[in-house]
Amino acid sequence: MTLLLSLLIGVVAGLRAMTAPAAVAWAASLGVIDVSNTPLAFMGYQWTPWIFTVLAIVELVTDQLPSTPSRKVPVQFGTRLVIGALTGATIGAAANDLLVALVAGVIGALVGTLGGAAARGKLAASFGKDRPAAIIEDAVAIIGAILIMAAA
Repeated sequence: MTLLLSLLIGVVAGLRAMTAPAAVAWAASLGVIDVSNTPLAFMGYQWTPWIFTVLAIVELVTDQLPSTPSRKVPVQFGTRLVIGALTGATIGAAANDLLVALVAGVIGALVGTLGGAAARGKLAASFGKDRPAAIIEDAVAIIGAILIMAAA
């Protein structure tokens, strides 16, 4: 189950990079997952979920701007892979399976980044504009992150 959750939170990181660590940090902070005695204990610190939540909100707003670069440019793509690794590893650390879960998070982020871009492109084409597709993608990422962490 840990590997599946790590893979899925990686997919969320591929869709919305900051939504995934916000959800994982809240889960760690609230005791849903216990990372207190792991190298990723900082994910459960008091301020970590708030910081990631602010970053997630900023990302949700900036994603709507026409000047926002593609998630497939190197910096955006790399960030999503790193965040997928972090969030997957955090879930794995709670289950003493950090390294394998880290890899699962990266794979999920790769799938989420490329698959999310393709799905959003098709949705945008069917709507004739990008904003409705972006809002649907936001909802999928947020609801998905909540459900994944609830399953943890």
